[in-house]
Amino acid sequence: MQSILQEYFDSLKGKRVAVIGMGVSNTPLIRRMLQGGVQVLVCDRREREAFGGLVEELEEAGGQFCLGPDYLKAVTDADVIFRTPGLRPDVPELTQAAANGAQLTSEMEVFMQLCPCRVLGVTGSDGKTTTTTIIAGLLKAEGYRTFVGGNIGNPLLCQVDEMRPDDLVVLELSSFQLLTMQQSPSVAVVTNVSPNHLDVHVDMEEYVQAKSNIFAHQDDRDTLVLNGDDELTAQFAAQAKGRVVLFSRTKLLDQGVCVREGWIMLRSRPVLAVEDILLPGVHNLENYMAAIAAVDGLVSDQTIQQFARTFSGVAHRIELVRELDGVKWYNDSIASSPSRTIAGLRAFNQKVILIAGGYDKHTPYDVLGPQILQSVKVLLLTGDTAEKIQQAVEQAPGYAPGHPEIIRCEHLRQAVEQASRKAEAGDVVILSPASASFDQFRNFEERGNVFRQYVNEL
Repeated sequence: MQSILQEYFDSLKGKRVAVIGMGVSNTPLIRRMLQGGVQVLVCDRREREAFGGLVEELEEAGGQFCLGPDYLKAVTDADVIFRTPGLRPDVPELTQAAANGAQLTSEMEVFMQLCPCRVLGVTGSDGKTTTTTIIAGLLKAEGYRTFVGGNIGNPLLCQVDEMRPDDLVVLELSSFQLLTMQQSPSVAVVTNVSPNHLDVHVDMEEYVQAKSNIFAHQDDRDTLVLNGDDELTAQFAAQAKGRVVLFSRTKLLDQGVCVREGWIMLRSRPVLAVEDILLPGVHNLENYMAAIAAVDGLVSDQTIQQFARTFSGVAHRIELVRELDGVKWYNDSIASSPSRTIAGLRAFNQKVILIAGGYDKHTPYDVLGPQILQSVKVLLLTGDTAEKIQQAVEQAPGYAPGHPEIIRCEHLRQAVEQASRKAEAGDVVILSPASASFDQFRNFEERGNVFRQYVNEL
């Protein structure tokens, strides 16, 4: 019997297929399409030398390439275009291609069309990676064969043929992936919605609309899990076609997930003692609440409790790098927005030394200033957003010069060295940039790894 994936590839034979971006998700797809007899044109803004022999390898397999600054010029003649998530669908070349009759899709959209099993999806401005990881960990601990992918870094389309109807898939979905999505997971989770990625999205309205696509195509058999403490997210309930489950850290909910007398409650039933959660911070409490709502009916309370006592978190998310001379160093490089950094600061019951700043996504920083006043004793700023963050602090109500001390640094290594000089036994130093990484690094993982290296060299 022909595989699901090969059947799809057969439907592409004889068509001009363009794949934009040769990154983590698209490279396995390009290889499989070439193996499946599909004619593929790969378009990427980087030059041939940046790929270290990969272009030559794929050319030998039959791939064609359009690289460099004019990488999109050939897509206007394509029949099917796989868009990389970071590229807007309305750039002129894609608009022209669509006018010429091209089908615009993506690796994730095709996966959702072909996936033979139940999908649980997570989106949000903050917490989606940790929540996705918790959900997947709970399902695996319960014994389900579970596939994890999406924005978390693992492309799943090429694994479709391995999946069985009784398997489960957990996806982390970014606003870029959701922007043109025409299908929704059967269980959709929205952790929160706050200003983010406004350097790519036209405005906040488009960003919110993209997030809502995670449930826009659900039906009355599906479930939508929403943060009842987040105003924008809670408003999604009115648009839902399926069952809505709210989670709230501040309100008591008879039918949702809430906190009461030190326990996470699900429909008024105690499920998990808050003290059993190994991860620090109220934001991780909320991540567990969202996950518990998502796996309702799939995972036992005992499994949830055992998992929470041992799960130590995801790299680059308030990750303890080391303790040196009584000073604890934490890597929170994932914090690419003010709201994410605010959550990181609130995870500690003391004033910290904060390293922040990076690439400017045109996100407002005014909300960060008051939290820094409350939670930070030394602020080390680097990158393009350093000035904006400093202004947010100095303009916050109650600011007094020197409280916190603000130090501008040329680069991350200098910030780590300055933090080491300022820190005393008992202090916490945290890299939580409130900004993207692209001014100096390829991604937040590279930034976190470099930070970890600098700290371990102290």
